[in-house]
Amino acid sequence: MTAAILQISNPQPAQAGQRHSLSLSALRFEEQAKQAAEQGEITESAKAILAGLDCERRMAASGPQMLQLIKPRA
Repeated sequence: MTAAILQISNPQPAQAGQRHSLSLSALRFEEQAKQAAEQGEITESAKAILAGLDCERRMAASGPQMLQLIKPRA
């Protein structure tokens, strides 16, 4: 159980980098959506919102999955 906790609190550098990149992308899409909405471009705003949500979904799925944390009994 200790190993699983350490794995969650200290993600691998590649996963941390990917999560950070996806987080930045989500913020960029949010800003694009805001600007497009202010200009009245509803379709472009909606596309940017969906792209941002996709980044957030991928970011949430990039961490360890529950089944990976369960160890089989010997």
